Amino acid sequence: MPIDANIPVIDDRRYDDIVAEARTRIARYTPEWSPVWTDVNDSDPGVTLVQLFAWLTEMLIFRLGRVPELNYLKFLQLIGIELNPAEPAAAEVSFPLLSNFANPYAVIPLHTQVSAEASDGGRPVLFETERAVYALTARLASVQSFDGFDFTDATAENDEPGEGFEPFGTLAAQDSAVLLGFDYAGDFPAQVELNLAFFLFEQGAGAAAPAFNCGLPESQVFASAALAWEYWDGKSWAAMSLLKDETRALAQSGHVYLKTPAKGSMQKAVVGEVTDSRYWIRGRLKSGSYERAPKLLAVRTNTVAVVQAETINDEVLGGSNGRPNQVFRLANAPVLAGTLRLEIDEGDGFHEWERVDDFFGSGPQDRHYVLNRTSGEVRFGDGASGGIPVGNVSNVGANVVAREYRTGGGKRGNVAAGKLTTLLTSIEGVDDSGIGNLLPAVGGRDEETLNEAKVRAPRTIKSRCRAVTSEDFETLALEAANIRRAKALPLSHPDFPGVRVPGVVTVVVVPDSDEPAPVPLEATLRTVCAYLNLRRLLTTELYVVRPTYREVSVRAEVVAKNTADLGEVKEGIEAKLLEYFHPLKGGEDGQGWPFGGNVFFSRVYQRVFSVPGVERISALFITVDGEEAPECKDVDVEDGILLFSTAHDIQVGYSFDE
Repeated sequence: MPIDANIPVIDDRRYDDIVAEARTRIARYTPEWSPVWTDVNDSDPGVTLVQLFAWLTEMLIFRLGRVPELNYLKFLQLIGIELNPAEPAAAEVSFPLLSNFANPYAVIPLHTQVSAEASDGGRPVLFETERAVYALTARLASVQSFDGFDFTDATAENDEPGEGFEPFGTLAAQDSAVLLGFDYAGDFPAQVELNLAFFLFEQGAGAAAPAFNCGLPESQVFASAALAWEYWDGKSWAAMSLLKDETRALAQSGHVYLKTPAKGSMQKAVVGEVTDSRYWIRGRLKSGSYERAPKLLAVRTNTVAVVQAETINDEVLGGSNGRPNQVFRLANAPVLAGTLRLEIDEGDGFHEWERVDDFFGSGPQDRHYVLNRTSGEVRFGDGASGGIPVGNVSNVGANVVAREYRTGGGKRGNVAAGKLTTLLTSIEGVDDSGIGNLLPAVGGRDEETLNEAKVRAPRTIKSRCRAVTSEDFETLALEAANIRRAKALPLSHPDFPGVRVPGVVTVVVVPDSDEPAPVPLEATLRTVCAYLNLRRLLTTELYVVRPTYREVSVRAEVVAKNTADLGEVKEGIEAKLLEYFHPLKGGEDGQGWPFGGNVFFSRVYQRVFSVPGVERISALFITVDGEEAPECKDVDVEDGILLFSTAHDIQVGYSFDE
């Protein structure tokens, strides 16, 4: 028998029940008034008192009924389960310079702020750069690919990203190359960092889901190919200094950092299909090969990662009074993980204190504090577990200072592509009209609700932060990133569909998004991979993949009631079906269409018929990926497949029109 069935109900009576019960007891408990008190209607003063006390009693019962929930929440606190704080969105923003800027480059400082208009109409969404970057005045004007024999001009595809282009051709043979041509009137900037951002083309919902193999955490990842970065010196291609390659030879999205040569070394030339004279830099495939030739969406310069955050400096929290368990509160919350730098002056100058998760391992003299990122609450120890900040008589009210922290986060930060366009602080040389993000910001997540925490709590206790069962993998995947749903497929290998492979687990993840078919980006998949990899068994071969979608549409002929509005009925049916087949909020329970869930004709019929104004359904057909099933037939869906819909063909008319 489930535990819920054994939980006692303190009192389930409501106001009407109490009033009715009190009225039946009037004659029994007040017999002396029976000959007189015969009117027990609402107009009687005695009944008014009964109603008053019934209302007070109902409030008392309600408060008593909250006691079990209070105990449950206190138990969650006891085992250390708190509401997960909001997480910030991240994006890549380009900062082009004015073509007539006198200097060869400008420096975009760390924590430069840009903003976008909020979709909810509230205050603008603020982002900050994650690092300082050299922005070159030289403009990336031409992009070519060289497959070893022929040049292909990909400038148009790079300027207006669409279906992508192959930087090394279809075969990516040795000595093939991607060439970048820069337009600049003067000498190319010398001895500065050149930051090239490469965005790989990622397939949409209808494409096959690439798999990310989660290797051992301590293993080093090597690129399957090696690139030589070179520049044209007027006579030949000369080697260029490579500072860092985050792309693994263009096998993944990321940045390539190069150091430009000495002044005058780079010379303009006409190369390949481009007739204009440019400064040329190329990445040549020197050795190795690719399992699959890379495909780029775009290449950008002067581009840097930004995160939805605002940096706060030198905020005074107050003064220590020397008592145990002191609590201070930051003025802004939520706080981004790992950003708070707290300093305390105990009379010998400011010293930094260390943040810990709890005081269980803290000694009496340890300079530790605990931070609640959601509320911004800073708590100190009691002198036995964690040190007590000493009061400073020379600085009574201001010896506890948050030297720096960053605040931000939330789903509202997932702004669309091209929306991060407002530079909040002017930077000389930057073209304000050209600032923007090529791809949408992703990763923003709202603070966890209490109901979500209640659902997570038993799963967390069961998994104990290690992935063994399928449910463990799914629970931990939801914690890793901005993931709304996850499905673990045991014995399933992405390279061998339909074959049961021992020791293999494939986790399908769906991000929290408003898109009809949410697809996680490559960075999200790698984040989930890294998180699960630290918690899996050593013998488990783990893969994290995007969901594979099938598009479903319904064609129906509906007869509406003569009193109904045809437009409202049509819109109601379409909205009902779009929600029903949604991967995050569809299905019978509203928690998302089930992985591998079959489409039952009768349930779709019920959805259409439940719309107000529908009198009957003349015909109804279900189409999946363009293949229409016979009427009154269910549609089978393969394991691990999700459905989504974008439009439905609904024809609505009156019965007298037939």
